[in-house]
Amino acid sequence: MKRLTAIAALAASVAAAVLPVQAQGISGDVVKIAVLSDMSGPYADTAGRGSVEATKMAVEDFGGTVDGKKIEVVFADHQGKADVGASRARTWFDTEGVDVVVDLNNSAVAMAVYNLAKERNKLILTSGGASDALTSEACIPTAIHYTYDTYAMASGVAHAMLEKGKKDWYIMAVDYAFGKAGAETVTNIVSKGGGKIVGRTNFPLNASDFSSFVLQAQESKAPVVTLVSAGNDTINAIKSANQFGLMKNQTVAPQFMFIQDVHSLGLKTAQGLTFATAFYWDRTPETRAFSQRFFERMGKKTMPSMVHAGTYSAVTQYLKAVAAIHSDDGPAVTRYLKSNKLEDFFSQNGHVREDGRMVHDLYLAQVKSPEESKGPWDYYKILATIPGDKAFRPMTDGKCALVKK
Repeated sequence: MKRLTAIAALAASVAAAVLPVQAQGISGDVVKIAVLSDMSGPYADTAGRGSVEATKMAVEDFGGTVDGKKIEVVFADHQGKADVGASRARTWFDTEGVDVVVDLNNSAVAMAVYNLAKERNKLILTSGGASDALTSEACIPTAIHYTYDTYAMASGVAHAMLEKGKKDWYIMAVDYAFGKAGAETVTNIVSKGGGKIVGRTNFPLNASDFSSFVLQAQESKAPVVTLVSAGNDTINAIKSANQFGLMKNQTVAPQFMFIQDVHSLGLKTAQGLTFATAFYWDRTPETRAFSQRFFERMGKKTMPSMVHAGTYSAVTQYLKAVAAIHSDDGPAVTRYLKSNKLEDFFSQNGHVREDGRMVHDLYLAQVKSPEESKGPWDYYKILATIPGDKAFRPMTDGKCALVKK
């Protein structure tokens, strides 16, 4: 009898081991959301404190609780360093009960945190990181790349320029994972569109002097000089290009342009710049309503960037998923998000693919001239809507191991 009991117990334990893990409610009786962002460096204005405020807005709008449990928000500065970001995330996951990390507006930091999240089955909502490798060779089962990526931003501006007959391109790229991914992407898109890359320079993150890089681009005489950069690097590169007269004869096409960049440059310098964007505050009544609230919370100093709006949307959709399945289990929430449409003021025609890419419409924008602007922050003309299935890289062209071939 004892032997039969032991065999039965063994069989039960084996059966339990092979059964799928079920979601187990709200861990620790609190849903803990962590914002990992650049709080003090070159990308702080386009993410940083604004991402924290956007997260808090989403939590407050949701009611402050989910499934009867408190929602808590914490944040930290990754300082643009992968090891710093990974260390912070490890502490959050291992000792502080964090359920999901959002923003990650540095691709190298994002990749480091992805490795930890994969080991611990934690969910990542990348609303700030850009490299499209995050849904290719670096993809993990519990990460969603939410706002944009290097492919979509490059594709939007490249097709617009190629359609105008501008075939020769010069690349100025920031020298880390984001810049390398973006440069490779634009090279492939331009080549497929019948154009060619006539030269390229790489510059360090947060470079202090762009004169030599701009002069090399100017000497190339390429009709299009594309910038694979963001934040202060983009601002300083455009200022330098304007100072050396490059913009008189060549088109500067930034792959990533944020409304804070335009504000810093001023319309006189930025007018005519054309680029893809995932969000513009003055596009619809719904975008205006969110943006005015955000503007007030930020001391009337800035309208939301696409990272800020994407972060709000990602957190809101996350909380809806937790409420729907009554659990904050990372894999379970990911499955829910991949199985449902994501629609709100930010996400038009939104859905999450098998590789973790959140597909949604983008917009082709052009900076207004000073004469066209009707007031503060009235900076963009939306020239066209770019459908999500055309904006983002086809899933079959990626290298994500999660995708069934």
